[in-house]
Amino acid sequence: MADSERKYSRQLLGRTVVSKTGRKFGEVGNLVFETRTGELIQVVLKNHTGFAEGLELEKDNQGNLLVPYSSVTAVGDFVVIAEEEII
Repeated sequence: MADSERKYSRQLLGRTVVSKTGRKFGEVGNLVFETRTGELIQVVLKNHTGFAEGLELEKDNQGNLLVPYSSVTAVGDFVVIAEEEII
């Protein structure tokens, strides 16, 4: 990936998280990394929607919903996730 295509984690904070079908999940509140390898593990949702709440996603200690990063299919103006990967 060229330097101009790289996304730094802080650039993702606050971006809207949507499914491939356009359903809004919330916004990126934080990212969870594997400290040893630097691998992205989860997206922490803030301002999550009722739709996201109904999916029974894992929650952190503060009650924020956690979306597996493996479900992220695209990052641009929005963070797009494959809904079928988390259901």
